[in-house]
Amino acid sequence: MGSISFKVEKMVRLPDAGGLKAFADVSVNDALVIKGVRVVAGKKGIFVSMPQELGKDERWYDRVVCKSAGVYEDLSRLVIEYYQNNSN
Repeated sequence: MGSISFKVEKMVRLPDAGGLKAFADVSVNDALVIKGVRVVAGKKGIFVSMPQELGKDERWYDRVVCKSAGVYEDLSRLVIEYYQNNSN
């Protein structure tokens, strides 16, 4: 498998939403788009959370799962850098 490239297609900032700072749409290899990636401010700083849905058991489940920690780290780094460096 070749390398995976990510690009932030769109980011919507949420200045009045508490710890939730933004939503982003991220394209993967210009082939698919992950909608609803969240930028969240936590106790240890800003982090990225994948889209989730509420299950019948009232627990939240990720709708997109990275099978490799390296893939998640690359996606997360890109989204956080975009959030910090672009004021749209």
